[in-house]
Amino acid sequence: MAEAGGFARSDPTRDRPNLQFHFLPALIHDHGRRTAWGYGLTLHVCDLYPQSRGTIRLASPDPAAPPSIRANYLSHPDDLPVLLKGLDLARQITRAPALARHIRHETLPGPAQDLTADIRQRAETIYHPVGTCRMGLDDRAPADPQGRIRGTTGLRVVDASLMPRIIGGNTNAPTMMIAETIARRMLA
Repeated sequence: MAEAGGFARSDPTRDRPNLQFHFLPALIHDHGRRTAWGYGLTLHVCDLYPQSRGTIRLASPDPAAPPSIRANYLSHPDDLPVLLKGLDLARQITRAPALARHIRHETLPGPAQDLTADIRQRAETIYHPVGTCRMGLDDRAPADPQGRIRGTTGLRVVDASLMPRIIGGNTNAPTMMIAETIARRMLA
């Protein structure tokens, strides 16, 4: 549903954009899982290079048991200020004359809302978690550069979890390149 997007720097001293905006010409709550009645627009902001790190671990020896996931959103002190600046930029965008004439009021987070509390409540990955099974040459990397899981035979991982770090944008194309490269190596 994202009709437009953009990239910006949260601080002019940064050497590259670290914020991504997603514009939707509709009111969207919880990725459309909750109904949002009425007319409006949604402008999401994403920190492209969060410093916070989470964990994913086996919760049980039962392979059907769900894993234990600790996202640890905003656990690094640098992340919240970046999102606060991103929210400020999003508000500047929606106050520009081209959009402002279509907006009666801000629904979320709302002008009187505690922005820090709102960000802490609603921060998430936006579908792009990476690095849970990073590939590398060192012994601490669970996977080698061909996606083979160390300590096993016949098991590979071929998805975004192999990326050692988050990239500055969507993970779709890089994931396809990783899969293509590993597939070629497997066939060779």
